[in-house]
Amino acid sequence: MKRLFLIFVLLINGCTSAPDGVTPVSKFDINRYLGTWYEVARLDHSFERGLRDVTADYSLRGDGGIHVVNRGIREETGEVSEAIGRAYPVGESSVAHLKVSFFGPFFGAYVVFELDPEYQHAFVSGPSREYLWLLARTPEVTEEVMTRFRSRARELGFSLGDLIIN
Repeated sequence: MKRLFLIFVLLINGCTSAPDGVTPVSKFDINRYLGTWYEVARLDHSFERGLRDVTADYSLRGDGGIHVVNRGIREETGEVSEAIGRAYPVGESSVAHLKVSFFGPFFGAYVVFELDPEYQHAFVSGPSREYLWLLARTPEVTEEVMTRFRSRARELGFSLGDLIIN
């Protein structure tokens, strides 16, 4: 029983780790990161499949964490889909490596590996190279930002064959 519990704990904690070689931004200011972000591009995954016009809203929680509200429109029905979660720094709050949960005690990694100095666009990874997002303060970015995103993602070993551009 103790062994099974240890395996469970290791699996849960492993989901909050950054992928090898993906380094979170340092000198991160969570207060500047708060607010609304638009999903400009993402790798496809089950929990966002069929959604368009996805946004993420971040605000401070009373317990020092971050309140997360993700919204998108279901392409088939036009209905709004919403997921509410919470996030906390994995280590130092000045490092852009968070653990986020939408499902009870289960957390996954949220790693900002590139962020422009004005906090206008962010390149984000999950716990593996299967999760990748380009977020921005506006629904569209310049071609220069999109090119930088693709280049940086390829450099870090992300496969962009299934990249969805919103």
